[in-house]
Amino acid sequence: MSVIHLFVCNAQKTEVGKDVARALKIELKKQDLKSVVRKGEKHKTRVQTCSCLDQCKHCKKGSGAALVIYPEGIWYGDVKPKDAADIVREHLGENHPVKRLLLDEI
Repeated sequence: MSVIHLFVCNAQKTEVGKDVARALKIELKKQDLKSVVRKGEKHKTRVQTCSCLDQCKHCKKGSGAALVIYPEGIWYGDVKPKDAADIVREHLGENHPVKRLLLDEI
């Protein structure tokens, strides 16, 4: 079984990164997506906070956090706790990125 990691930047002046990570963990449990099946393979889903992801203009200077989903390499910016439900449902559950949060200049 492989792992899908959601790395959430925790380098903001506020606690938003921690709050986003907490909200993602709650949504994973609530939506029963702590494990997902992609292309016939089961993946465990893990949310982890980390220090700077070098996306400060989408993180420290905004009101949300930056996060990356690995190994896919999908980047989101200015993510707030209220966005966790959409990320879990759309990205992890339906395998469609949440377009309004995507970063396209990495």
